[in-house]
Amino acid sequence: MASNEVCIVVIEDDHNISDLVAMYLRRDGFRVLQADDAESGLVLVERERPRLVIVDIGLPGELDGLDVCRRLAGRAPALPVLILSARDDEVDRILGLELGADDYVTKPFSARELVARVHAILRRSATPSAAAPAVAQYGSVVVDSGRREARVDHEVVPLATREFDLLAFLVENEGLALSRQQLLDGVWGHHWYGDERTVDVHVRQLRKKLGTDLPLATVWGVGYRLG
Repeated sequence: MASNEVCIVVIEDDHNISDLVAMYLRRDGFRVLQADDAESGLVLVERERPRLVIVDIGLPGELDGLDVCRRLAGRAPALPVLILSARDDEVDRILGLELGADDYVTKPFSARELVARVHAILRRSATPSAAAPAVAQYGSVVVDSGRREARVDHEVVPLATREFDLLAFLVENEGLALSRQQLLDGVWGHHWYGDERTVDVHVRQLRKKLGTDLPLATVWGVGYRLG
């Protein structure tokens, strides 16, 4: 996946951390642009159109990392975001995911693990599931895996990368009751470090954005089922 044409923007005010992350990503062939505050980071995003943004929550200035997520949440196609944070606070984690972040890494972290997560996010955002129907329709909701789009009444609904990945996986397994762990393994990967409530956050976002036509049912004591 790594290529000189794949651009990543790192928004981090700690220059030691920013330089370390950039160094490891560049070793893997990525083009990395760095910013030390939200405002300059957002300028880079608009100018360079990166494939992924890595952002620290605790940025100086009027905007923090969560504000960056809010600003990027409405983009179509979705721009993957990986959050860095010194705070291992569940509220921050859930809020970041609800705002569309694809992953959340707590400091201190392994730079190699961070690079592996970047690769995983980019693979998921670039490759639709081969087993998923090209287009699935549920009432006014259309899920187009080839275009990585969800539409309601012919209008594109902006979904975060991981939100669409979850939706596509549910479409691929339509009619099956899937446990939260199965959904984590299928969408986030077997080596993702997080708890099962992450699934609940993303399901809540899908229901909020796509409405009641999406037949996404809670299977009590198990997890979720589409259809």
